Amino acid sequence: MSITLHIDTPDGPIDLPRSISARGLASGVAQLSASFTHPDGSVWQSHAEFAVAADGELDVATALPLEGDWHDAEPMAPVWALRQVSPPVNLDLSDSTEPRRIALRLVDAAGEEAQADFVQRLVTPGVTRREVREGDLSGTIFTPPGEGPHPLIVLLNGSGGGTPEQRAALFASRGYAAFALAYFKAPGRPEYISGTPLEYFEQALVWAARELQPRAGFIAVAGHSRGGELALLLGSTFPERVSAVIGYVPSAVIHGTLRAGHPDEPRDATAWTWRGEPLRNIWRENPQADWHAFDHPPKPNAPLRQAPAFLTVERNGVFTAAARIPVERIAGPVLLISGSDDGFWPSEAYCDRIKADMVAREHPWPVEHVHNAGAGHAIGFPFVPTTDIAKVHPVAGVAIDGGGTPVANARANRRSWERVLAFLAAALAEHEAQT
Repeated sequence: MSITLHIDTPDGPIDLPRSISARGLASGVAQLSASFTHPDGSVWQSHAEFAVAADGELDVATALPLEGDWHDAEPMAPVWALRQVSPPVNLDLSDSTEPRRIALRLVDAAGEEAQADFVQRLVTPGVTRREVREGDLSGTIFTPPGEGPHPLIVLLNGSGGGTPEQRAALFASRGYAAFALAYFKAPGRPEYISGTPLEYFEQALVWAARELQPRAGFIAVAGHSRGGELALLLGSTFPERVSAVIGYVPSAVIHGTLRAGHPDEPRDATAWTWRGEPLRNIWRENPQADWHAFDHPPKPNAPLRQAPAFLTVERNGVFTAAARIPVERIAGPVLLISGSDDGFWPSEAYCDRIKADMVAREHPWPVEHVHNAGAGHAIGFPFVPTTDIAKVHPVAGVAIDGGGTPVANARANRRSWERVLAFLAAALAEHEAQT
């Protein structure tokens, strides 16, 4: 009897879990490996060994590996456990939305072999892409199939800048018009976050409402890290234009430019301005500020775990209060997502404080905080490799330890994405009921 390696959905959206199983195996130890060549040219691999009983069957969702790159019964572990074995050839393609093909190879105890692969799509059939270069605006619109109108979500990157096309494409695959809005380190935009005016985002929101005409006028804003800080700031500054806010590992306070500012500026320089005036940030002239964790890795040449530095500035209650984002002004529901082992900054404590603040101020809309135990800073969409925990910051050029473990980060991706989709569906339904 020959080996059969079965994948229930050989081609589908990247956020769709796959069932991987095999039959006809010889009893003994079987080896399963996965490989993936990213559009940027980097190569990724994962491997695990399993004990196969006399029935000759293997189900990755229920089988515990004997050894390998993962240790729990996880249906998509061959994907999230992928490790980079050769570096990128073209970094410009690191955020590519091209389909990903995962190749699987299974060898049983008798040396019999089976191969199969499956495709993960960020852009599903019918989704269209359009670049936006109008006035100061820089971004990309992904539109779902069908006539619409569609609810709209505006996506914001963090301190690395650029255009969040991958997330936008995936939201469009889920039925949302998605505006991946760039604000620095992108075509037509400055290279650094320094002095970014909130008027730019007001212009983008006005343009999107007029040109895209979203369903029932619903516009959600979602951002990651500094983009999460920004999403909360936009919701509180433009409550009449923002229907819901999603903050992935956001901040509760306004920060300076930190590692994303112009090299000639101090790190406590102004990141955001409004009506020509700088928004007060917690670092500027704060006597408690201690940058040691920014500059000194725990071991020579080790990645930086900079979260402890963010705790130092909060020892000064006056500066913390002055830099607080006035989240109670947000005129809609809020979803907060954090990781308890965030190495970038203390997102869990930030989210706890934001929710408590909104509850204490009797915010009339739902506020949810998705805690992700053991997860780090890089929480996004599911079924992608989560082993690249220490990354070189694209602006600062230093390696930062984002925290978490591959399995915790993978579970956070899956759980958070489920909550995001449920949150948006509920927010849209409530918005439509009130309009």
